[in-house]
Amino acid sequence: MLKEKTDVVLRAIESEDGEWIKKLLSEHWGSSLVVTRGVSHNAEELPGFAIIQGKDPKALVTFREDRTDIEIITLNSLQEGQGYGTALLNAVEGYARENGFRRIWLITTNDNTKALRFYQKSGFTLAGLYPRAIERSRKIKPEIPDMGNDGIPIRDEILLEYTLEDKHLE
Repeated sequence: MLKEKTDVVLRAIESEDGEWIKKLLSEHWGSSLVVTRGVSHNAEELPGFAIIQGKDPKALVTFREDRTDIEIITLNSLQEGQGYGTALLNAVEGYARENGFRRIWLITTNDNTKALRFYQKSGFTLAGLYPRAIERSRKIKPEIPDMGNDGIPIRDEILLEYTLEDKHLE
């Protein structure tokens, strides 16, 4: 839930958001190219939701649709502790339910302990481990660093999923 702020709006990404989205993705992901499970995605061209305060972007989620699933490609909150990440997950869940999707899933890396904690607290479960998958991803996106958060080498991909059966994200 968003903290009580009257000038904060959660909305679908709009075409005029392109410039700030590209800048945010470049700052946080090295570029708008994101690689998951060996597949590259241009995140700035994907659907998603944004949280805006006044004219300032505060958070962004992008995703791609498959037949029965939604894959979250990026999620960034520029101010932690405000409920922005949770609000974006809830928006994706609402969209998925309205459109008949059965599962929301995402990939993160072994060094991203904050994301692992956040997604599990939000109801996602660990569903897969892909050892040394980042080696393949670096062939597509060489700017992926060797070292990640807390000095942990970035090596593996971790799959988290949330099944949309009678439950709701926390």
